[in-house]
Amino acid sequence: MNFTSLSEIQLDALREISNIGMGHGATALSQLLGETVHLRVPEVTITDIARVPELLGGAEKVVVGITLQILGDARGNILLILPQESAQRLLHRLLRQGGGGLVFDEINTSTLKEVGNILASAYLSALGSLLHLSLIPSIPLLAFDMAGAVVDYVLIELSASGDTALMVETEFISEIPQEEPIKGHFFLIPDPASLEILLQAVEGV
Repeated sequence: MNFTSLSEIQLDALREISNIGMGHGATALSQLLGETVHLRVPEVTITDIARVPELLGGAEKVVVGITLQILGDARGNILLILPQESAQRLLHRLLRQGGGGLVFDEINTSTLKEVGNILASAYLSALGSLLHLSLIPSIPLLAFDMAGAVVDYVLIELSASGDTALMVETEFISEIPQEEPIKGHFFLIPDPASLEILLQAVEGV
């Protein structure tokens, strides 16, 4: 089974759960930044993973990709993709850095990994709480490359998983008027057996 075989009712339930999960992520990000962050979720859709570079603006668009495995009662993967500009804004606000290009030294890399870990943990905590499942993220991995290369890497890693994902388009918006939104795409990619577990749990909600 993959996401394309879901009914509209099942998809609506997953969309609602995703909105709640990312809302928890916004709260966690607010605590990390020390300021209130509002969440906007323009779209929650099912997508073919191979089409992700196209959806992000082309295979050559430079992005930051953070991947985590889902462990516990269900298995799968989470992929968080940030455009280069959003990753820069996030680091600037977290580390109070000046302008300039995106440099992946130890501090910047560990900071972005921690952001990915916090967002994934918040999402999985909300998902697990609603579905009465224990869902735990693994240690995050980070890639800074063109979107096509990041997705190719993920596809290799996901050879045992499905080829479709639940895509949650996200915008984290500060209360500070001059601050640009931090945009990203959050992908939930359960393996086929775990998708069955998730859907059984969704039907019981």
